[in-house]
Amino acid sequence: MSRGVATQLWTHPACLLHDTGPGHAERPERLSAVLEALQGAFPSLSLHDAPRASRGQLLRVHDASLLATVLETKSPDRVQLDPDTILSPASAEAALRAAGAGIAATDAVLHGHARRAFCAVRPPGHHATIDVAMGFCLFNNIAVAAAHARDHGGLERIAIVDFDVHHGNGTQAIFETDPRVLYLSSHQMPLYPDTGRRDEHGAGNILNAPLPPGAGGDAFRATWSRDLLPALDTFRPQIVFISAGFDAHWRDPLAQLQLQAGDYAWLTQALVDIAQRHADGRVVSMLEGGYDLQALREASVAHVAALSGLAPAG
Repeated sequence: MSRGVATQLWTHPACLLHDTGPGHAERPERLSAVLEALQGAFPSLSLHDAPRASRGQLLRVHDASLLATVLETKSPDRVQLDPDTILSPASAEAALRAAGAGIAATDAVLHGHARRAFCAVRPPGHHATIDVAMGFCLFNNIAVAAAHARDHGGLERIAIVDFDVHHGNGTQAIFETDPRVLYLSSHQMPLYPDTGRRDEHGAGNILNAPLPPGAGGDAFRATWSRDLLPALDTFRPQIVFISAGFDAHWRDPLAQLQLQAGDYAWLTQALVDIAQRHADGRVVSMLEGGYDLQALREASVAHVAALSGLAPAG
């Protein structure tokens, strides 16, 4: 690899304090594993503290009722919003910082301070709809960032690529009537949240490629090469956002796809190549799922290596 391009890493200590309780898959150790792996592999990577997203930035994609639920629920204990989704006393701050990371990273690449960025944050976001927190997600971090690029950055062709093993139902629902935002997803089906069929097209801006349980890297790469990457290239995005869930890895306990770290590196490089052609190389990636710590370490390093052009240390 080359010396690399200017790539920023955005995170915040508050994201570690979101407390989902004993035995929950979406636990603080996930983020610790990612950060330790990335800082060990890329000691020169520029590290930044995420700001809080503002109310106005969140309201671009969410109803005030969801903001009230996440930000104004007061309890000394954990509050269960659904069987999977938890609020703790520290969750509001974590959610604000997670969404704020995407905003700050977007500004950095739009203003030329970085070419690419990875946001290592939690809680994840792509299941959160306009008005419902669900699937471990409180605010839809990637949607907040994409709407910022659209409304504040003035971009008219924004792509969101989602390779999390679960379909990003919230992201699709938020943008399915907005042709300025192209949403492309590969995901396991059947699997939570039971959305993301091939016939879900939105305003012609939604492209889903479900994969059956047991599918591995060959099927994943073929699907992206045949169906999704050509559509992205034709769209000519001005910026590429990535919902980077690493739970399609073969080690993950919540799904049955069989990807390896090299598959994430392959797709990330293909996305970078398209961004180079059409978007001055601008890519903002945000951590979504991934629930095996070793898989998170391996996949996040492979992903950021391809984003940055840096060879991992050691």
